[in-house]
Amino acid sequence: MILRAHHLELLKRQLANFPVVAVLGARQVGKTTLARQLEEDWDGPKRHFDLEDPDDQARLSDPAFVLRELKGLVVLDEIQLRPDIFSLLRVLADRPNAPARFLILGSAAPELLKHAAESLAGRVVFHELDGLALHEIAQGVSYFDWLDTRWLRGGFPACLIGGYFAA
Repeated sequence: MILRAHHLELLKRQLANFPVVAVLGARQVGKTTLARQLEEDWDGPKRHFDLEDPDDQARLSDPAFVLRELKGLVVLDEIQLRPDIFSLLRVLADRPNAPARFLILGSAAPELLKHAAESLAGRVVFHELDGLALHEIAQGVSYFDWLDTRWLRGGFPACLIGGYFAA
């Protein structure tokens, strides 16, 4: 696993200043991995919901009932599958002393951006996660190894680490 320290530090600062942080990026760019890294480093309560998981879908059949009681870091992965949650997040973000911070993950689809921008105006900051940067993938390898086996595959983590085309 590649530690994306710059993104982790930026997410921590954003969560300190905004009740909702939206991490957006292409599929398989590492949004969930980055969220898991943040969760490992988070002091305090945390809860992760994967909205593609049938169990988490069932848990969130009444999202207000579940999310209203949570404190600390709440991660909602694949948020684009539940656009109905955006208006609830607005209500939860406006509570006094904001007991929870919400990290929402999703593809940078126009529909997701529209829902988040409309429902969460002034409460959300967008964090775009691109493919791995050169300094992130060139750690600990020779220039030629990096050029031959990493650069030509692009910046998607699965292509670089035990994924589709791993060496």
